[in-house]
Amino acid sequence: MAQLNKVEEIRPVPYPTDVAEQVRTYVNPVLAGDHPDPTLLKVGDDFYMCGSSFHFVPNLPVLHSKDLLHWELVSRVVPADWNELKSGAPGAGIWQGAITYFYGTYRIYFSNSAGGGQYMSSAAKPSGPWSAPEKVKTTPDTGPIGYDNSIFVDDDGTPYMIIKASQTTNRIQQIDHSGHLTGKLINLDWINRYKKYSWAEGPVMCKREGWYYYFMAGDVTGGQYILRSRSLVADSAKWENLGNIFAFSKDPDNRFRSVNHMSSPFQLSDGTWWCIAQSYDAPKGDDWSGQGRQDLIFQVQWTADGRPFVPYPSDQPLTRPDLKNNGLAWRLPRSDEFSGSNLSLYWHFLNKNAARRYSIAENKGWLRLKPDTGRTHILQKEAGHYYSLVTRVKLNAGAPGQAAGIYLASGNESVNVRLCTGFNDGKKTFNFAMGGQLFSAENTIGESVWLKLERQAHELTGYYSADGRQWRQIGKAINAAELDKAQPNFNSWVGTSMGLFAEGKDADFDLFVYKDGYSELPLAGANNYWGVTLSQLNGATLNNDAGGWVMLGGVDIGRGANKTTGISLTAAALSSGSVEIWIDDLNKDGRRIAVIPVKPTGSLDKWITLTAKIPAIAGQHDVYVKIKGAKDALAIRSLSFK
Repeated sequence: MAQLNKVEEIRPVPYPTDVAEQVRTYVNPVLAGDHPDPTLLKVGDDFYMCGSSFHFVPNLPVLHSKDLLHWELVSRVVPADWNELKSGAPGAGIWQGAITYFYGTYRIYFSNSAGGGQYMSSAAKPSGPWSAPEKVKTTPDTGPIGYDNSIFVDDDGTPYMIIKASQTTNRIQQIDHSGHLTGKLINLDWINRYKKYSWAEGPVMCKREGWYYYFMAGDVTGGQYILRSRSLVADSAKWENLGNIFAFSKDPDNRFRSVNHMSSPFQLSDGTWWCIAQSYDAPKGDDWSGQGRQDLIFQVQWTADGRPFVPYPSDQPLTRPDLKNNGLAWRLPRSDEFSGSNLSLYWHFLNKNAARRYSIAENKGWLRLKPDTGRTHILQKEAGHYYSLVTRVKLNAGAPGQAAGIYLASGNESVNVRLCTGFNDGKKTFNFAMGGQLFSAENTIGESVWLKLERQAHELTGYYSADGRQWRQIGKAINAAELDKAQPNFNSWVGTSMGLFAEGKDADFDLFVYKDGYSELPLAGANNYWGVTLSQLNGATLNNDAGGWVMLGGVDIGRGANKTTGISLTAAALSSGSVEIWIDDLNKDGRRIAVIPVKPTGSLDKWITLTAKIPAIAGQHDVYVKIKGAKDALAIRSLSFK
């Protein structure tokens, strides 16, 4: 292979001039928490994403976006009771999830665990319904069909499967109108014959200016390599080695330094190119790898001689794609009042048995978890370093081993956190536990109780309440670093899940709240920001004179008739300034609900509480805190709703 050596200087994309007044930037990850092996499809003005779901069921969630930043879950392709699944053990299940569109049909290709073969499902639209999985037919020359494949559609509409069957197998083969393999095999096994690229996994392709670009990841720890050719041929002499697409950061404070397993790059109408890729969140000394492989959006830039590259840093504000959002919220876990006739798509289970052990019909308006001899659960993917989970649960515990409440768990549940109502030492109790740590308090309230779990970075605190307003702490805070750090066997290839559980006896749940707005919301947990410096101690401090803003995604600020009517800020200032509170956006698509003046407090270490009335609001919203003042003279540490 010829080597292309010329590399131009890498420059960041310039920021828009009105970025302090409008949301013109974004901060990765755009899909926080566990979203491994992302594939991305652009059809017209719509984007669809899928990836590996492993043992999480129902399998293969499909997400939709208009702007690449705000995503909604629109379907799950494979039902939890699919009886052809080779294995549902932790780390097994369904790998890959390559979503594509050709010959007028949407298809998803996936592997039935390693060695279980390739399957496909089809649909007229990504929201489904999806057909029952069908095993992909091959030709006599195809050989092993793999577990980490993707689909490339050429300029003339011809689709190809990019096959990855083992560490040293890389191949390409055409797909026919029925979705099965056909034609002559293009054998590229020479690519990683000597394991130069580690596993050379997750291969994807794109085409630009007559060149075919072949991208492959090293393994889950990093590396994303590029080859290119003028034609789709097996001859290694026709392919050039372009090196690595990601300019890796050597700054240990960067959260995402080992980005890889990218989607196929694609072009927008303004001529810019983009991709989605994964990375663990692991700055030095603060490992969050346990939350899984999180997804980041990048602008792909090109040198004059056709080399693609993505500059760093990846965890700072970046200029957003020139696309208009269609009113979606930032993709984070969703609150649920269990009032519908079907379970929300956002929930998943770690095994088939748990997927059968619930009902939302037996006690209308409540979720009933029905464990058999062990523990059952219902979960979402954990996301973020700061949040509060709230639930109301009914359980008449009368024997040891009966419990129900809030649950956080690693991929195989070997590390978990439980905040629950239960029964110990001959009485009803509240229990807060992780590993060998256990804090208990007597339950004098009864069978219907409220529970709240607060996360402040790695510190978790458990509370109970009779009414959901006045809370009492259970014991001391628990440090969850053991759950949050990198887990053995890569956490069974998935990230931490959070949600609800019951064991020993049926339990009913009235609601599940993610990012409770009545609890403290540190601005250090921002999902997007501009013009501020973030820290766990000081929240958001203005770092320029033009102003700045912070967005907290998915804040639950009231449910049903119980609407919030007030807000409280913790602030410190050297000079006068002001804070505006907006919901959903910073322009006409959003709503300003408060303007709060801030007077000097004498120092940035002297904090005061400011309050304001707001219009009555309920629901889960993205909350924007717009800060105006002098550089390094105004800080907002946290807020809460009243």
